[in-house]
Amino acid sequence: MRLNTISGRFAALTIIFVVLAELFILLPALSRFRLDFLESRLERAQIASLALLATDESLTSDLESELLQNAGVLNVVLRRDNVRQLVLSSPIRDQVSATYDLREEGVVQTIDDALVTLLDDRDETVRVIGSPVNQAGQLIEITMKTAPLRGAMIDYGLRLLVLSAAFSILTGILLNIAAQRLILVPIRRVISHMTSYALEPDNTRHIITPNARLAELRDAETALEAMQKTVTSSLKQKERMAQLGEAVAKISHDLRNILTTAQIFADRLEYSADPKVRRAAPKLVNSISRAVNLCETTLAFGKAEEPAPSLSRFNLTQLAAEVIEAETLAGEAAGQVEFVTDIAPSLTIRADRDQLYRVLANLSRNARQAIEGTGSPGAIEIGAGETDSEWWIRVGDSGPGLPEKAREYLFKPFSGSSRKGGTGLGLTIAADLIRGHGGRLELVRSDEEGSEFMIHIPRDMAILPARAGAAAR
Repeated sequence: MRLNTISGRFAALTIIFVVLAELFILLPALSRFRLDFLESRLERAQIASLALLATDESLTSDLESELLQNAGVLNVVLRRDNVRQLVLSSPIRDQVSATYDLREEGVVQTIDDALVTLLDDRDETVRVIGSPVNQAGQLIEITMKTAPLRGAMIDYGLRLLVLSAAFSILTGILLNIAAQRLILVPIRRVISHMTSYALEPDNTRHIITPNARLAELRDAETALEAMQKTVTSSLKQKERMAQLGEAVAKISHDLRNILTTAQIFADRLEYSADPKVRRAAPKLVNSISRAVNLCETTLAFGKAEEPAPSLSRFNLTQLAAEVIEAETLAGEAAGQVEFVTDIAPSLTIRADRDQLYRVLANLSRNARQAIEGTGSPGAIEIGAGETDSEWWIRVGDSGPGLPEKAREYLFKPFSGSSRKGGTGLGLTIAADLIRGHGGRLELVRSDEEGSEFMIHIPRDMAILPARAGAAAR
């Protein structure tokens, strides 16, 4: 039985409390026994003295010694009618070492005198003073040896110790058995359910059924049951989502091949002799391109891992210019969206250039498409700066802002898109890439005046290893 277990500590506490109980029982009992022993010596000495006084004759030395021996004392002094009289006496070789007046001893003093007598193994001579029984005088005083008293106290203490120890051990065993049945057995049952559930969390038979009698343990079992049901439900949902994701990835792969072929044929429609066909061809090509992009983005998100950032130092202004140039060419309405930069020409940061390009391109593309969707002119601003601890990049626009539902699930895949038909993967991928740099991507504001995202990249990067999850083109 180890002390770092509940049963071990309970047993140790039981032993400690038993020892304390023994002390609280033994000390008062020994002090009481000492008083009774001394009072019995006084009473026996008084009887011997009164027998002598009743004869009115002198006793022989042998008879006097016999009376003193039967009384267990050395001499007896009796005070009657204010006269102190040595009734019985024998030679005392040692000096009196202590005097005990039983008429004045309190509880604490009695316990202290008992301990002194018990611990002192010398056979000393002491004087004991008390009141005679039945008012047979004013005072009785005896002289006696301490060895018989100490021997009787030791014998009584051992018998009391054995008896009380037996009862204490029995009580401790019963308490331990009760603790095992009432506390430890239910706890082991909970642990067993947790262990079996951990091995098969999808098996509902391993979900615990609360039946503990103790209210606290029943509350614990109820909480465990609720947690197990929640985890099992979440695991089943995640399994279904994984299966759905695998199916979507397969469908997207085949659909991408089909759309790629359709895109090739759609390109040829631009050379058709029919003017209506030529006018419709660009729209058809753009629609097919968006569908291909959707398939490729879904496939990329389903990859097993995203490689860790490959860090290098580069000029952020040049990177922002590349992003703006690509988005300007991709715009459906030329001149409708104005790009503005607020970056110091010499600002150099340390990050993965390709991954940061993908993040900025994603944020800029979302902002451009939001503005184009309104049919009104707008502006997109890319700003950046640095502090002693980090680099920050701001991407803001004057678009219509994000819907409340999109803000609530902004960085969750397939949930945070604000465009009809969008997957919501772009921001999820962007946030994951920035987390790979040890930083964070956050939405600062989004209202009717536009939206603003902020990228924080720490200078002292704790780069994460390859992560399971999103990847992007």
